[in-house]
Amino acid sequence: MLQIHKIFFVAAVLAVSWASPLPAQTLFDQGKNLIKGLGGGTSAPAASLTSDQITGGLRDALRVGTERVVGTLGRADGFNASPDVHIPLPDSLKLVKTTLTKVGMSGLVDDLELRLNRAAEAAVPNATKLFGDAIAAMSIDDANGILNGPKDAATQYFKSKMSAPLAADMKPIVDQQLAGVGAIAAYDKMIAQYKSLPFVPDAKANLTDHVLSKGIDGVFLYLAKEEAAIRDNPAKQTTDLLQKVFAK
Repeated sequence: MLQIHKIFFVAAVLAVSWASPLPAQTLFDQGKNLIKGLGGGTSAPAASLTSDQITGGLRDALRVGTERVVGTLGRADGFNASPDVHIPLPDSLKLVKTTLTKVGMSGLVDDLELRLNRAAEAAVPNATKLFGDAIAAMSIDDANGILNGPKDAATQYFKSKMSAPLAADMKPIVDQQLAGVGAIAAYDKMIAQYKSLPFVPDAKANLTDHVLSKGIDGVFLYLAKEEAAIRDNPAKQTTDLLQKVFAK
């Protein structure tokens, strides 16, 4: 019974440590030491743990981390106010932006840019289920690869499992949101004003593809940062508590 309690404690510790990093031994090192500790001592092998038990603790930690990323980006100003993932106008509209700014119409450009970010913020929560599916499908080999891999091993795992289905699931939402937040109308208005000016070259952009690409890039960028922070910033309180639990 004590062994079972320790196993569940490992899963809880990994999840809590993900959400509250503080200076001490790293989370992933803690996880490895915990697995050794469950075998009966600090140098004992992890033979007493099943594959499901080892993977389960990592799944809990990854679930907390991915929910945090989605919660951060999938809200008002999640993209718009972030210097890292703010979505600018497509490159094909740079001349439009420059031209309209020169004639005092920068408000049209700013309005469209805001609406592009709002569309991404509305679409990102759809990633929650896909993250859950990828976590549920994680094998013991996947878990070992993440625990012993580079700082972005979990991010690369999610990319390999999620990139295509995430794009497919987000595309109709981005389309709907671009219309719903007024981005399409703002784009048409901006282009109409631009074309009313003399001697300007043609310009156009696929707003859906642009928001979709930048939105997915933003999700994985934030996930990579979250993962790196977890690996580099261990939880001291957790370490102290574990010392008490496993000292016996």
